[in-house]
Amino acid sequence: MAVFTQILAMRPDFTDADREWLHQLVTDWQVIADLSFADLLLILPMPDGRYVVADQCRPSTVMTLRSEDVVGKEVDRELYGELDAAMRATSIFRSTVMRSIGKSTVCNVYAPVRHEGKTLGLVVRETNMATRESNGRYESESINAGKQLYEMIPRGQFPYHDPVMNQRHNARVADGFIILTVDGIVRYASPNAVSCFRRLGSLTTMQGQYLSEVGTQLLHTNDTFPESLPLVLSGKAAVDSELEANRSAVSMRSLPLYDANGRTGAIVLCRDVTELRRRDVELQTKDATISEIHHRVKNNLQSISALLRLQARKTQSQEVKKELAEAQRRVQTIAMVHEGLSQTADEMVDFDKVISKLLKMSVDLATMSDQRIDIDFDGSFGLMPAQDATPLSLVLTELVTNAVEHGFEDRQQGHILIRAKRTGTHLDIAVEDDGSGIEAEEEHGMAKSSGSGLGTQIINTFVTNDFAGSVHWEPGQQGGTKVIVSINLRAAQAEQN
Repeated sequence: MAVFTQILAMRPDFTDADREWLHQLVTDWQVIADLSFADLLLILPMPDGRYVVADQCRPSTVMTLRSEDVVGKEVDRELYGELDAAMRATSIFRSTVMRSIGKSTVCNVYAPVRHEGKTLGLVVRETNMATRESNGRYESESINAGKQLYEMIPRGQFPYHDPVMNQRHNARVADGFIILTVDGIVRYASPNAVSCFRRLGSLTTMQGQYLSEVGTQLLHTNDTFPESLPLVLSGKAAVDSELEANRSAVSMRSLPLYDANGRTGAIVLCRDVTELRRRDVELQTKDATISEIHHRVKNNLQSISALLRLQARKTQSQEVKKELAEAQRRVQTIAMVHEGLSQTADEMVDFDKVISKLLKMSVDLATMSDQRIDIDFDGSFGLMPAQDATPLSLVLTELVTNAVEHGFEDRQQGHILIRAKRTGTHLDIAVEDDGSGIEAEEEHGMAKSSGSGLGTQIINTFVTNDFAGSVHWEPGQQGGTKVIVSINLRAAQAEQN
């Protein structure tokens, strides 16, 4: 299936502004399809003379005429006469011939998409004539409002210029709509829109009232409200807002209506988002609790690290001092992962940020007072869950510490480069130094052991068991050592599934 952007690319004569205008159109035309109870097609002429369907929009308020996807398909050539005439028009062009789609009788209406003095294409409104039979007030008001929005397309009044959209849960036609006069008086309110305001505590009859008065009567003296709310309630601008009252919340969006002479009124879409806001508050509370837990875990680990440091100072054995220092470093590594988790709203760690700080700290701890070892990074690790971040950070700190202790022993300076290449949940890492060489750091295909050899066990256990990966040692390009680690982030893969 052709993609909208790919079809636009077939028109090299379109400017960036033309493409952006068409993108805005298809982003916002669902409201026209829903109000009109009709399918919409965006048809673009191609340089070779063909007409191609660039995008389509099915109504959510009535059964669609087109169950199949027609994007990217050429329009029937028998329609080319109408399409040519519509492209030459500067206003709505109506077909004089009824057509059949399946068992439905359909009337086509064409709206030229005008932008900066030229016609880019056509929005075809395919109306099932059965939807125009025996309509009540709701259907009549909806169809008329959709017709007014549709007629704004050739005049360049729809889509709107610089609309302000801040709500995450925008209202749709089926959620409820209100028709306002040019003065902001309610001419019609759908049953769902009335229910929204009833939920907010309004008991007055909305029709014939200023919507701004209906809304402000629900607010108390010291209540705060968004700056955009008056614009929405008056219908004077294409903005959205939210009204909270009576422990309820309603998301609203205004769509001003224009004719050739100026603004004639507005449509205000309404949606009861009370339950959604309650869930948002619950999620925020949960996120704050999780962040606090990670913060406390980090503090407890730092306390353990401090106790290990104090214990190391008390002992007289240099071997014990070294082992306690290693334990302290590993505890501090885990603590820094939890510090990263405490600063995010979810369980994902920005590993690039964490590991950069962590490995620089590991280098500083492992170097002697007269040594200067630099560490640089190339590539990105990306975001990953804590279940992957903790063992991976331990593996990398052990490799870097091994390079400093063995590769740069009796050397005044050196350089370590960490390269990362991530493809989905697969991660390739190279730790390369310009130290004394592979003989100084590698032993039987593993990191050279010092003391208890726990660091070697950490590397092999986590890489093999936790990540189902491999570790490979080879001479570095600068005469030092290069360690290649290839792993699969299992926790990240589980989250994707």
